[in-house]
Amino acid sequence: MADDRFHVYDTTLRDGAQQEGLNLTVADKLAVARHLDGLGVGFIEGGWPGANPKDTEFFRRAQTELDLKHAQLAAFGATRRAGVKAADDPLVAALRESGAPVVTLVAKSHDRHVELALRTTLQENLAMIRDTVSHLRAEGQRVFLDAEHFFDGYKSNPAYALEVLRTAAEAGADVIALCDTNGGMLPDELAEIVQDAVRTSARVGIHCHDDTGCAVANTLAAVKAGATHVQGCANGYGERSGNANLFTVVANLQLKRGFDLVPQESLAEMTRIAHAITEVTNVTPNSHAPYVGTSAFAHKAGLHASAIKVDPNLYQHIDPAQVGNDMRMLVSDMAGRASVELKGRELGYELTPEHTRTLVERVKDLESRGFTFEAADASFELLLRDTVHGERRRHFEVESWRVIVERTKGGELVSEATVKLHAKGERIVATGEGNGPVNALDKAVRLALEKLYPELAKLELVDYKVRILEGTHGTDAITRVLITSSDETAEWATVGVAENIIDASWQALEQAVTYGLLRAGRDCG
Repeated sequence: MADDRFHVYDTTLRDGAQQEGLNLTVADKLAVARHLDGLGVGFIEGGWPGANPKDTEFFRRAQTELDLKHAQLAAFGATRRAGVKAADDPLVAALRESGAPVVTLVAKSHDRHVELALRTTLQENLAMIRDTVSHLRAEGQRVFLDAEHFFDGYKSNPAYALEVLRTAAEAGADVIALCDTNGGMLPDELAEIVQDAVRTSARVGIHCHDDTGCAVANTLAAVKAGATHVQGCANGYGERSGNANLFTVVANLQLKRGFDLVPQESLAEMTRIAHAITEVTNVTPNSHAPYVGTSAFAHKAGLHASAIKVDPNLYQHIDPAQVGNDMRMLVSDMAGRASVELKGRELGYELTPEHTRTLVERVKDLESRGFTFEAADASFELLLRDTVHGERRRHFEVESWRVIVERTKGGELVSEATVKLHAKGERIVATGEGNGPVNALDKAVRLALEKLYPELAKLELVDYKVRILEGTHGTDAITRVLITSSDETAEWATVGVAENIIDASWQALEQAVTYGLLRAGRDCG
């Protein structure tokens, strides 16, 4: 298990699951827990047993289905109700019987919340904390306490907020996490309050929401002020603006502050784990997320590329490999020779000065007409190959294509596409039907070529984006289409631009098929 001197506490499965649009099954929660354990966090908060049937089921299944190597499970719940003994409260019983070695209790530390939300007295609230903590401790469980609305409570009544900490610590709570529940704090003021909390001699932790965009900064400020327990959520999940992103917090503390929080080999898996969790949650990953985003170490400007060519560290704050990420060179109309050279090297090509100059000119010309290569690496690689080989090399030649969209008597729209191609000395005519023009074209191309290239059976169109370019109007506007394709092992993007949306789609689709065949080892010949 992790070193107890400093805690990394994940609350994705409870607080993070409150994010709008995020719905986790019990199987999802078990899968996310395994990923978090793989990162090496010390504690995983599984949810609120007794209050939520799904969470009760999670803790039941976790006892036999989770083999945690690094983390301990924590069950979340509230202190006993006013006027009821902790031993007699059914929700406290659910925490006691959860099987979790750690219980995290939420308690009010804001005087107005005690009186208006709990509808009890300040002294009874302290008794509720004391009774519940001591009861669970006597039952053999470790107890953490989340001091809800602590910072707002401190501003309202500092003496009472601090008394909540003392009461919990004296009753046996190992850690009291100070919660910026409304997410309204800024680092300097938060740090001053944390320092005052540390003077109570209670062990202090920090739990921040991101409503000011400062959740990670506030967490780091709290650690500097004396907190030895940090809470956060994978990928910054959480209600409203989310919680402190645990991946960013861990990377900052370990790589910038020298804390030994997770094994180095686990830190190097952070990017993979972050993206694996997005697959489970079905939440689109933030490509610009610090450390783990696909754009976190992506470089576009020619000036940056020139420096990176000399030393990558000149424009990167860490080696991306430390968190399992990678440097990427983006090619765009801002690209200079260094950008293209580095991108070519990334793709396995050592370009001559003439090839580099030609590519820079072609990229800038094409992007002036609406193409984009920073989001379409596969299209750029095909352009690079054409430049190196001196001619456009294809697996097939297009004689013609057409698409017909028909509305049936029943009101159904059906698209039919016919393609006429030449491949391996054959003239091939094929027709495909689909639920839209692009889908029909995709099916027609597959039907035409799959006998010659069986690898196309694995090719799948997984995303399709259309953008009307600025500076044009109405139905005559220039259209850019980005298509993302997959062959079950990787994804790639291609781009097409034309006044006609179907023509732009065809360009991107033709490149997608060509690139897929190259990935399968089929040379253009």
